[in-house]
Parts: sequence; C-alpha cells; structure tokens
Amino acid sequence: MHLSPAPFEPFRFEERELTLKRDDLIHPLFSGNKYRKLYALLQIPSKAIDTLVSYGGIQSNAMLSIAALCRLKGWRFEYTAKRAPHHLSAEPQGNYKHALAQGMALQEVHPTVYDAAVEALKQRCAKQERTRLIPQGGADPAAEEGVRALAEEIRAWQKTRGIERLNVVTPSGTGTTAAYLAKALPECRVVTVAAVGDPAYLQRQIEALMPLPPNLLILATPYRFGSLDAALLQTYEKLKAAGVTFDLIYAPVMWLALMEAWDDLEGDVLYVHSGGVSGNETMLARYARRT
Repeated sequence: MHLSPAPFEPFRFEERELTLKRDDLIHPLFSGNKYRKLYALLQIPSKAIDTLVSYGGIQSNAMLSIAALCRLKGWRFEYTAKRAPHHLSAEPQGNYKHALAQGMALQEVHPTVYDAAVEALKQRCAKQERTRLIPQGGADPAAEEGVRALAEEIRAWQKTRGIERLNVVTPSGTGTTAAYLAKALPECRVVTVAAVGDPAYLQRQIEALMPLPPNLLILATPYRFGSLDAALLQTYEKLKAAGVTFDLIYAPVMWLALMEAWDDLEGDVLYVHSGGVSGNETMLARYARRT
C-alpha cells in the first residue's frame, strides 16, 4: 500500500481564503481521520496480532479503512453491523462493496439483537490475546498517537508560515480527532461541528475518552446525521466546483457551520480534510432515488 504525503493547499470558498490539510490524499481507502486513528496499529509488527474486530454502520468509512489496514497487515477483519437493506445485499455498493473486496468477514444481525452482539464481541475480545477490538468509528485512546502526528505536521506548517493565531477545523462524529487535536495543539483553537446528535451528545462522547479541552469549539447544526437535504448537496457541489471533492455526510455540515461562524473566528483558518469520499457513491445514489 502506497501512502502519499498530505500537503497543505490554499483554498477559496464563498469569498473566504483558507488552507486545506489534504489528509484525503494519503490513500483512497485508508486516509483522512481514519488513517490518523489507525496510525498506531499501522506501526506495530504484523505478527503482534492476527485479528481486528469492529462494529458500526454498514457503509462506515472506518469499516473500509480497517479492512484496508488488515489487508495490508495480513490480519483477519471481522465486522458486525445491522442487517443490510435487500437492495444493497443483492448489489453491493460503496464502502460495503469495497470492504468485502478487501476481505472483511461480515456478521449481519437483526437490529433488535445488535447491542447484545456488540457486547458479546467486547467480551470475546477481552479473552483473546491476539484479537484487538476497535470501537465504532475508531473512538479509542489508541487514536491519540496518529492525531498527535497530525498536530506536529500542523505546528511545523504554522511555524514556517509565521501564523500567530490559527483555527483548525475538522468535523466530528465521535469527536475523537477533534478532541485529540485540541489536546495536542493547546496554542490553537480547534473548531468542530456536532454532526451526530447535538453538542451535548458530542461532549459526552469526548468525555468518555478524555476531559473536554478548553480550546475546542463545538458548533451546532440543524441537520440530522445522514439526512438528505438540498442545502447539503448544494454545498457539496459548490465545494467540488471550487476544486476539491469532500464527503457528503460530514463535510457539508461542517462547511455550513464554519461559514456561519467565520466572522467570530480570529486568525487564519486551516481545514483538515478528513477523507471519506468513498462513501459518496451511495449517498449520491440516495439523492438520486429521492428525486
């Protein structure tokens, strides 16, 4: 697997000038915040473990990245998810299709027994020395190492550019990346949006990992996670027209919140592109079916 460096690029959107950290360019299947969250596992010897186990959504970006990591390392990857819709099982698409192609062993369960299945996974992994459990979305203390490496890249760039005040922007699902970035960059403000649930929910997710960093700004959004909304699709299309493709679930929500909060931010803005564009295939198909 060839991993490319993640450059810093100037970007202009809605008459605002900022910089992008192109973590999406690291690798098409193993990039963005998922690369950072799985960075520590990438560093360990392949013989140290033999199986990774995780759980979550059937089109999860984390699922695909873990599958790609396991293929690279020669590990077995077992993933538990709620049963896929019939149309997806009949004709796999998106992350679901690509993860299966990477060798993922999928356990699909009925929604009513999903929580019990996840608890059984946790108990099993605790007893098996060579099996490692990765919580949903990679929300794990092991993610700190990779996010700290990202922070060092940002700090070096900031120093080279002579930037005194910097706002580092990245969307949040579990908040893992944003929280560890804020911890590693106390001299910066880290700006995120509660893309899953409200700010209070995101704060609880973060506090399950660590104390809430004082330099972390959590923006609210009126959009429900994974919803199909004309404003989100339009923002995705505007970003693409500006020269960069972003994911369709998290990025439009973050960009709309960022534009609304822009005038209250002091200093330069750096947006960390968190990848996830492989999921656009199925999101665009959902929009097409709706019309």
